[in-house]
Amino acid sequence: MRSPLRQGTGFFLFVLGAIVWFTGAVPAEVLTLPAPARPDWLANEGIVMAGSWEPLLFRVRRDGSEGYEPTAEQLEGYRREHRPEMVARLKELGVNFVMMHCYKGAGMAAESASMTDAVTFSNLCHDAGLRVGVYAYSGAFLWERFFQETPEAKNWVLLEPDGSPVTYGKATYRYYWNRNHPEAQAYYREIVRFAVEEIRTDLLHFDNYHVGPGWDPHSLAGFRSYLNNTFTDAQLMGMGIADMAQATPPTGGDTLLRRAWLDYSCKALADSYYEMSEYGRSLRKDVLVECNPGGVGGVIHAPVDHGRLLQGGEAYWDESLRPGYRDGHLLTRIRTFKVARRMNNLAFNYTTSPLEAAEAMAFNRDCLGCVCWFEYGEIVERPGMDAPMNPDLPAYIRFFHARRDLHRDAEVVADAAVLRSFPSQVFAPPEHGQLTQRVEQALIEAPTCFQIIYNEHLGELGRYRVLILAGCVAMADAQLRLIEEYVARGGRVCIVGPVATHDEWLRPRAVPGLSGLPEGAVVRMPADGDVLEGLEHACDGKPTLAVSVGGAAAGPLGLCAEVTEQTGRRLVHLVNYRDTAPAENVEVALRLPPGAKAEAVFLASPEHHEDVAVPMTQSDGLVCFAVPRVNVYEIAVVSAR
Repeated sequence: MRSPLRQGTGFFLFVLGAIVWFTGAVPAEVLTLPAPARPDWLANEGIVMAGSWEPLLFRVRRDGSEGYEPTAEQLEGYRREHRPEMVARLKELGVNFVMMHCYKGAGMAAESASMTDAVTFSNLCHDAGLRVGVYAYSGAFLWERFFQETPEAKNWVLLEPDGSPVTYGKATYRYYWNRNHPEAQAYYREIVRFAVEEIRTDLLHFDNYHVGPGWDPHSLAGFRSYLNNTFTDAQLMGMGIADMAQATPPTGGDTLLRRAWLDYSCKALADSYYEMSEYGRSLRKDVLVECNPGGVGGVIHAPVDHGRLLQGGEAYWDESLRPGYRDGHLLTRIRTFKVARRMNNLAFNYTTSPLEAAEAMAFNRDCLGCVCWFEYGEIVERPGMDAPMNPDLPAYIRFFHARRDLHRDAEVVADAAVLRSFPSQVFAPPEHGQLTQRVEQALIEAPTCFQIIYNEHLGELGRYRVLILAGCVAMADAQLRLIEEYVARGGRVCIVGPVATHDEWLRPRAVPGLSGLPEGAVVRMPADGDVLEGLEHACDGKPTLAVSVGGAAAGPLGLCAEVTEQTGRRLVHLVNYRDTAPAENVEVALRLPPGAKAEAVFLASPEHHEDVAVPMTQSDGLVCFAVPRVNVYEIAVVSAR
């Protein structure tokens, strides 16, 4: 006999049977294509992007009109940007990838003309040797037009707790829709089909992947199904759920039900991405898939969990503020790029300066970013800006193309992995996530060789010498076992602050986890301890990289580094974030793999036309050399045998 608590769920699970699939935590396989399954052009050519992905109908409404009819001037500018002359101009700039419009949300009938234009423009781009990505959906309806041709879509809208639609900020003519609603998914599969088969897109772009489920009937049914399949009757009763049919998300507080809602929100968002990705791949197995959840910030903010979400595709957007060294603070997109690398993704971002280009080449994979915007046929640096392209940027674009040998098939070398523990950052008090953030920042500024990992990567710890657990107070038993197995195989752990004092739902443990690790394998320090010192100790005083500027540590001066590896050589990418202060006399000590011996060191940069050989010394696998000057970007290439 069914438990009385669960009697009320039958109606929802019967009527909304389409949501049963929702209970899987992650796809059976990671959907991100491995390198051999990707189109050859991606690694061979990389991506230098130009963008103009808003259809004319949307621009009219966006720019202040109450309707959707363009002026004669707007129509002429739109036509100008779709002509062969524009394709030729972009190609001359070094662009090899165009992100263009397909569908925005007004309805396929309303957007039929621009969708036809997209087919024609895609053909022009492909004929000229340019690759194409398309804006397949925004996550929001232009409801004033869309409901006229698809009235049933009113049932797909995400709702606030008071029953009002979730709007796109102040743009109240745009309503967010439930990405998990089966009827909505069926509608958008037709758009994906059009993009893949008619436009022949090389990449599908899904925008605004930062809005999770709401209080609409389908979201509530999905949450109830999640609760039903995740928790026991006793746990549900403890949450105050006596009748599943009446269960609703909490609007605040710190309870188990609130934590379940946050986890469900992340899961729902990721599942919808997997659904669209799988459908696109059913049409063409090597079409690339990308979403825009925003870049990786200081901590995880539900419903965006990059560790789960990015398993569904090959790329994601970071539209954050520009990097630099301002008011004594280092601002970078390095977290975004490191997560992209670890998730086997590319990061898309606006690249409008030499520093942004240098950062992308040093830390990203196979993508320089979006170097210009060409709406209405005017080439500017980015959307909403009248500024022309930076005149110093073309040299970096040329370098990216000419020196693909320095970036192609290069893998990151990392001594350590910093765990971003989902429950510790999302469920626990904020100081724990802030501790993880501070440790990441210290490693970025030092600079050190590290990667950022998520819970999903704990089964692959063997690639790192050290696992850093900073602020990781909430961890599951299964995760603790993986760490214990890693230590048993010879791995080291650096613990900053308390660790595993709670389980994955932030329930206190009688005894903190990992307390039985052998002392020789663990470096423990307080939350305010020096993680750089702890990491060096865990590496037995032999880190892969050490950098100083004029005899001082590189970090306070805004010089960052990444080490990558290709067959027969290691590369040290040096990026100077202080555009007014070149880094002089940069001393580098690089450790080679066991048994390797350096043969030569040379410097490559967009700032000089020819490579420059530099003297070196080596002893016991450590190669030492000096880089005379880093204005913005230098690559030290150490060949070895």
